[in-house]
Amino acid sequence: MQSHEIDYRILGESIQVVEIELDPQETVIAEAGAMLYMEDGINFKTKMGDGSEANEGVLGKLFKAGARMLTGESLFMTHFTNEGARSANGKARVAFAAPYPGTVVPLDLRRMYNNEILVQKDGFLCAALGTKVSIAFNKKLTSTFFGGEGFILQKLQGDGKAFVHAGGTVIEKELNNETLRVDTGCVVAFESTIDFDIQRAGGLRSMVFGGEGIFLATLRGTGRVWLQSMPIRKLIEVLLPQGKNSKKEGGSLLGDIFEG
Repeated sequence: MQSHEIDYRILGESIQVVEIELDPQETVIAEAGAMLYMEDGINFKTKMGDGSEANEGVLGKLFKAGARMLTGESLFMTHFTNEGARSANGKARVAFAAPYPGTVVPLDLRRMYNNEILVQKDGFLCAALGTKVSIAFNKKLTSTFFGGEGFILQKLQGDGKAFVHAGGTVIEKELNNETLRVDTGCVVAFESTIDFDIQRAGGLRSMVFGGEGIFLATLRGTGRVWLQSMPIRKLIEVLLPQGKNSKKEGGSLLGDIFEG
């Protein structure tokens, strides 16, 4: 199914929103609960599936819905359609917000190798109707047993625009038969030409005392990679009462002593 041609703009800086402009009868699909606002003329329906396969049967939809549960997402997706805007040009807008502070990354699937891209399991935000959203299992055993990240990924396929969200600042890097080692959880998305694995961080001393974790994500090959500076896991860690930043307000060792 050919994807709908949608226009968009990114709003905000540290906590971004994507606003989608729909022509009459155009549709955008999104994760349940992602909608921020919508103008008059846009109606939405909650469906089991992304709508990329018009003749897909009930069993196929059930299988995909069950697979989505493995990524921690809802069984359903919401379809927003411009069914008759009252504006002079017939256009109407709907906006979507990420579930935590960060950046919205626009991706044109026509520019991706084989019209597909792999995204962290909770990264998908919304996309033009016609985009196929499925899951992909990383076949690397180290990712399965040791990484904690990257075993279950989302695969986006199509010829339209899709949007993913990331924590903090997003960095796009292009590898040319190169290897990049990244903190696990900081990988947002990568082209399917990239080999993704989880490997041991280094020697025993580095693993125990280095502060960089026991394992690192390794990306190898030729293609584009998107990284995030503050994944939700790190954000939660620093905000917890017992987190890494819990004692920084005191500012000194004496402050900790007197507080004790």
